[in-house]
Amino acid sequence: MAKKESSTKSFVLRVDSETMDAIEKWAADEFRSTNGQLQWIITEALKKSGRLKKKKES
Repeated sequence: MAKKESSTKSFVLRVDSETMDAIEKWAADEFRSTNGQLQWIITEALKKSGRLKKKKES
């Protein structure tokens, strides 16, 4: 079975320092990088709103 390549896109995100401090602390509490935490937050919000298609389990 061929491995499906994932693609990621980079973008600049501006947040105020208080928000960034909270995200960094949350990421540390969850043993994630700040980037990983932001990806998780966005993915969870998209799932909750029904805007992200569910992946089929192998």
